[in-house]
Amino acid sequence: MLAVAGAGVVAGAVNAIVGSGSLVTFPTLLAVGYPPVVANVSNTVGLVFGSISGAWGYRRELRGQRRRVLTLGAGSAAGALLGGILLLELPGSVFDAVVPLLILLAVALMAFRPKPGEGHAPVRDHVLPGTGGTFLTGIYGGYFGAAQGVILLAVLRLAFSEDLQRLNAVKNVLAGIANGVAAILFVAVAHVAWGAAALVAGGSILGGFAGSAYGRRLPELWLRRVVIVGGTIVALILLLD
Repeated sequence: MLAVAGAGVVAGAVNAIVGSGSLVTFPTLLAVGYPPVVANVSNTVGLVFGSISGAWGYRRELRGQRRRVLTLGAGSAAGALLGGILLLELPGSVFDAVVPLLILLAVALMAFRPKPGEGHAPVRDHVLPGTGGTFLTGIYGGYFGAAQGVILLAVLRLAFSEDLQRLNAVKNVLAGIANGVAAILFVAVAHVAWGAAALVAGGSILGGFAGSAYGRRLPELWLRRVVIVGGTIVALILLLD
C-alpha cells in the first residue's frame, strides 16, 4: 500500500511537470502482483485525479485559453475513447515498437523547435492541426499513456506560438481529459482494482499539487530541459524493456 501510494505521489508530480508518471505507477502495480491489463486500467483510473490537481495548480496559466482547451479537449476525448477500446481488444505488443520512436520524435521537436519570438519563427495559431494532434495523442493516452504529456507538449508547441508554461497548463488539462474518458470506459466494461486505483488517486492528488507548484516556477528554458531529459529517459526505458 505504501509503495503504490508513494508511486502515485511521484507520478502526480511528474505528470504535472513532464508527463510520464505512468512509468512509475504501472511497474509498481505489476511488482505488487496485478496482471498487466488490470494494472493499466487501474493506473489510468487513479491518475485522473492527479491530472485534475495538476491542472488546478496551473489555473493562472489557463486564463484566456478556454476556447482553445475546449476545442483541443474534444480531440483528446475522442482519441482516448478509441485508445481505450484498442487496449481492451488488441494485444499489448501492438504499440511496443512505435511508442519509443514517437516519444523521441516529440523530444526532438521540443529540443529544436524555436520558441515564440526566437529568430524568425512565424506566429502560429493552428487550432485544426492541433486538434488532429491531440486526437492522435489521445489514442495513445487511452491505450497506455507513458510520456503522453511529452508528446502533447510537442504537438501544442508546433501548433501554437505561446509561452511554454501556458502550453504546459493546457497539456495537463488535455491529459486529464484523455485519462478521464478512458477511465469512464474502463469502469464501465473492464475490471478495476479499486484499492490500487484509490491509492494511486490519493497519492497523485498530492503529487499533482506539489508538481504544479514547483513546475510553474521553472523558467521556460529549464522546463524545456526537464521535458527533453524526462522524455529521453522514458523512450530509452521502453526501448530496453
